Amino acid sequence: MRELQDDAVVLRTYKSGESDRIAVLWTRQHGKVRVLARGIRKTTSKLGGTLEPLAYVNVHLVKSRGDLYIARQVQHRERLTTLRSSYARINAGYAVVEVVDAIPSDDVADEGIFDLLARVLLTLDNPEFEPSLVPASFFFRLLAHDGSEPVVDCCVNCGREGPLVAFDAQVGGTLCSECRSGYSISPEALALVRRILGGDLGAVLKEASPPGTGEVMTLASDSIEQHFGRRLRAARSTAPLSPLPTDR
Repeated sequence: MRELQDDAVVLRTYKSGESDRIAVLWTRQHGKVRVLARGIRKTTSKLGGTLEPLAYVNVHLVKSRGDLYIARQVQHRERLTTLRSSYARINAGYAVVEVVDAIPSDDVADEGIFDLLARVLLTLDNPEFEPSLVPASFFFRLLAHDGSEPVVDCCVNCGREGPLVAFDAQVGGTLCSECRSGYSISPEALALVRRILGGDLGAVLKEASPPGTGEVMTLASDSIEQHFGRRLRAARSTAPLSPLPTDR
């Protein structure tokens, strides 16, 4: 009987049978796993509210048939009470876990992704940080982790350093006025993306709606959708603007 004990983040859940629930987890050492929580929907369940979306937990699981594990014990690593008290923070968290759930890597561990995900939850739980740019920052950081970080210091097509006036996720980053395609990008939004990718993320997230926020949220959502080749509902919900496409 194969047992598994690991730290995990709950990505999503769905009902199974009359009183059970399936939880999809991203674990530190075992990648994405699916867990059957027997009787968790009963008021007498010892698992209680531990296997809920956005929970940061430690799990003790036992392998079952197929790709399912059975939950034996689940404990909170962090309660995340600040995150759960704010609709904006919850919505940002859902956008992040939806993207992680889209990663086609069952049973393939990636501690780097787990660490990124755990830091996002702790950031959203910290009242010092604003939640609006957290998903966009995570999307860009996840692309960088995968080796697909967008080019933002020159024209991705011809290499000119500027002026950079557009951003096209399909071609991989910013473009000059002669190569422009995709979406227009303001100098403020360009500066903000550079700060996010250049090591100033902590300061960015402490600012309330810095200039260019709406554009960056939209461009980050477009980038992550292009990367996965699919529409992501929660990720797209964090993108408040619809920039006008540039002339192609």
